[in-house]
Amino acid sequence: MEKRIARLLKEMTLEEKVSLVSGKDFWHTQNIDRLGIPSMKMTDGPYGCRTASHLDPNETLPATCFPTGVGLAATWNTELVEKVGAAIGRETRERGCSIILGPCVNIHRIPLGGRNFESYSEDPYLSSRITVAFIRGVQSQGTAACVKHFALNNQEHRRMTVSSEAWERTMREIYFPSFEKAVKEAGVLAVMCSYNKINGIYSSENRWLLTDILKKEWGFEGPVISDWFATHSTVPAASSGLDLEMPGPALRFGNELFEAVKRGDVPEETVNEMVRRILFVMVKTGTIDGSVKLGNLKSNPAHERLALEAAGESIVLLKNERNVLPIKKSIRSIAIIGPLAARAAVQGGGSAQVEPYYTVSPLEALKKKLDDKVKITYEPGCLSNVYTSLLTADYLTPSADEKGNGLLGEYFGNNSFSGKPLITKIDKKFKAHWILAPPVPEIKGNTYSIRWTGFFNPPETGKYKFGLAAIGWARLYIGEKLVCTNWGEKISTEVSMVEEKTAEIRLRSGKSYPIKIEYVTAPSMPSPVRGIRIGVDLPVPPDLQKRAVEAAVSADIAIIFAGLTDEYESEGFDRKNMDLPEEQAQLIQKVAEVNPNTIVVLNNGSPVTMKPWIDNVPAVVEAFFPGQECGNALACILLGEINPSGKLPDTFPVRYEDNPSFLNYPDEADKVLYGEGVFVGYRYYDAKKIEPLFPFGHGLSYTTFKYSNLNINPLKVKKNEKINVSIEIINTGRRYGKEVVQLYVSDLASKVARPPRELKAFTKIGLEPGETKTVSFILDEQTLSFWDMESGGWVAEPGEFEILVGSSSRDIRAKKKFELVS
Repeated sequence: MEKRIARLLKEMTLEEKVSLVSGKDFWHTQNIDRLGIPSMKMTDGPYGCRTASHLDPNETLPATCFPTGVGLAATWNTELVEKVGAAIGRETRERGCSIILGPCVNIHRIPLGGRNFESYSEDPYLSSRITVAFIRGVQSQGTAACVKHFALNNQEHRRMTVSSEAWERTMREIYFPSFEKAVKEAGVLAVMCSYNKINGIYSSENRWLLTDILKKEWGFEGPVISDWFATHSTVPAASSGLDLEMPGPALRFGNELFEAVKRGDVPEETVNEMVRRILFVMVKTGTIDGSVKLGNLKSNPAHERLALEAAGESIVLLKNERNVLPIKKSIRSIAIIGPLAARAAVQGGGSAQVEPYYTVSPLEALKKKLDDKVKITYEPGCLSNVYTSLLTADYLTPSADEKGNGLLGEYFGNNSFSGKPLITKIDKKFKAHWILAPPVPEIKGNTYSIRWTGFFNPPETGKYKFGLAAIGWARLYIGEKLVCTNWGEKISTEVSMVEEKTAEIRLRSGKSYPIKIEYVTAPSMPSPVRGIRIGVDLPVPPDLQKRAVEAAVSADIAIIFAGLTDEYESEGFDRKNMDLPEEQAQLIQKVAEVNPNTIVVLNNGSPVTMKPWIDNVPAVVEAFFPGQECGNALACILLGEINPSGKLPDTFPVRYEDNPSFLNYPDEADKVLYGEGVFVGYRYYDAKKIEPLFPFGHGLSYTTFKYSNLNINPLKVKKNEKINVSIEIINTGRRYGKEVVQLYVSDLASKVARPPRELKAFTKIGLEPGETKTVSFILDEQTLSFWDMESGGWVAEPGEFEILVGSSSRDIRAKKKFELVS
């Protein structure tokens, strides 16, 4: 391989070398046909393959949608995560892509983080083990994983400019381990740098980060890829270790880099090294040999089963008083309530968003499984959408005679609707992002206008709430009335922060209303992204909550499906608070007052406040965002077909103010101080003796487990000597179940402040009733070490340590001391 890369480098001109270190377009690297070097395609991840169509760059191909990152971490099952990674790697390759931009492994520093759902955990050890498993799975299929975002991208608020201010010990112990293990253990083939600055220097031009740590110290061999549009300079970025600017065409690494080399500001050997790393991935994935081709794009039954298995193991049973769950066979009536019962909340928003082959809602799955054996009553209880619901073709016709569905779209190659349309066609979708590619291939360039016309056919009489959000200028007419518009307003540079304009209008069923939507690319738009979203909320009965409460009164049990969606948790912004939407919290309280057997099922990617109602409901299930099999997995858990075995990868605080980052978020003068240091998550709650709502590692089962006979050998450990730990686990219940055995280490005396306990090992085992298994762990000196700021290295101080083994960070079942001797 090295000889092949060296030969190609020798044959390249400087112009060809420079061309390779920046993108060709949004997803592809440059090709050099003269030397047989093809273009390499990348795709978003990380819990499914989010690929643009090879025919239409604005169309997303369907793929299997697995649980999001936080859900995968909640399985605490590395073997299962590796299988998921392999399935995603396989689908990525079948879509003609060489690199998947994932996993996202940034630590959950704040409970409001917009991308917490996409990454794994508050704990660096759990995150590291899930990271390694996922990457090994992806790369077993010949697909390159690209671990991201290196580093300290722990908030979405002002992510493009904020400087994450942290001590080296904090980075080494909390924020670096997942990346380090990705390189050293999983052999990850690509790394993506983050948008933010680190101690005042942008990640993309941070030599200490990219060259000194990543490449020299850890031995990373592949390319460092910029996050999209995150390259801020030419000479500093190229000299500091950035290898590939994305997307293309180049802004910093094109002609500017070529001229910098000619001037002598950047040595040609630096460019050679950048190219060498890109070719390394091309060879490793077989891209350079043409082996990455479009394959089978159909839903894979094996992947569907795996998605269900992963979803089932990701679900956490938080509370289960009186053994309300699983639902007993004697139950004859169930009130299914909540806005997320009929709508499957499968994932968060942003670049990770997958187009699933299908989704299954909880209501759909429970009706199918219970058939006619149980009377099911469904009431939404309240609405859950932030934006208006997407306008669908069901209510639209392109002409008054009502033949067909959709609207007539006219596409112009200017922003003034001038002249004859370049193309006309019937459109059925009115949500789109056009990223560096126009809506239709007939349009050349990034300036255009679109007009949609037809008729809106209201299914019932009442007030309709229309909504319009656009990256560009748009307006919506019903009849002659201008209903919504942002025409002439300043366009936001943040794609996800576009404001929706809404208005209500009363319409009558049986009448067709002319509808016209106009969109233009506004002059001097700051973003390369254009887009539009049109929504409409149908008339809503004024007594939604009352109807839900009445349904709960007459039912044996009530199940409320509540939580968040991709409109609340998404790339591009952080949540404003930790609360459920107010109407949902009120709904839970009202239903719990009339039905003592109320079960709450939550969909969310990070902690939510439960204190107003948690004491009044006997059972709570945390489903996170479980992917396309959402409903089936939840039905299996609720009915007892699957014994819950998920464990929390984060601490759930009682209130937002309890979390360790509270006083140091979001930022001040574009700097965010990581003032809590290494006391992130449960480390802080333990040190401050703050009682969480649910602790890190918590998760109940329908069976019970007993821990006994903890053994440590030796009890006096020498430097570099292995520590053998074993403990017996017995299933003392009446059904098969899986338990996550968690091992924590406590340094009982240290010269620096250390957390009371830190997760250092875990394993997940399955046990039949009455079965006993011995679980063994091997620890080493690194397990006992902290990063010493004085010496600039890892230190394990001689002295007394304690091993704590349990079912969560607060549910310790056995502990024993040992001594590290000089």
